[in-house]
Amino acid sequence: EVTKKIMEAGEAALYEMGILDLPKEVIMLLGRLAFRTSYGQNVLVHSIEMAHIAGMMAKELGANVEVAKKGALLHDIGKAVDHEIEGTHIELGRKILKKYGIDEMIIRAMESHHEDYPFATPESFIVTAADAISAGRPGARRDTVENYVKRLTNLENIANSFSGVERSYAISAGREIRIFVHPEKIDDLRAFQLAKEMARKIESELKYPGEIKVNVIRETRAVEYAK
Repeated sequence: EVTKKIMEAGEAALYEMGILDLPKEVIMLLGRLAFRTSYGQNVLVHSIEMAHIAGMMAKELGANVEVAKKGALLHDIGKAVDHEIEGTHIELGRKILKKYGIDEMIIRAMESHHEDYPFATPESFIVTAADAISAGRPGARRDTVENYVKRLTNLENIANSFSGVERSYAISAGREIRIFVHPEKIDDLRAFQLAKEMARKIESELKYPGEIKVNVIRETRAVEYAK
């Protein structure tokens, strides 16, 4: 019964990706990944997601779509046996794929995703990028969630440390911080200065990919009641 479920999981992954020509032994090992997790992320789900991403990237970049998809789908195949056999999951994965006659281009595409091996082909770069995208998105892995929440909190704490700030919100996955200031304490000129000062403080105190938009909002409301 367990063997049947493992095989079904592997076959379902291949069906979703439109891959029909892998050996039965490799399909079985792929199915075992459905019962493995890495930092709370299901390894087979991660591999399928990676294969989708790698396929799209390869198409856009003019690389070999089939090689990129297969390299991504099979990149963690060594994790199916790394608790039984000594060796890194990459080295074990290479041995498995060589044993069952998987194309050398696919092996090259998967072997570099932790930079243990040099990037030999465009597809090896694509698989590594797809791995980072799938594993790094907010919520994908437990430690990522903790770091994500911490980054938002740190952003808001920096903003709230400035005098005249009423409240702040980190939005767009931490790519923007919106700061509402007290209009009676902060004039328009000071609002511009505040944005620059906050940006400099964020640059000096936090590490983050890309850039963060600092948006200082000074809002004046006039309220009167008709009686």
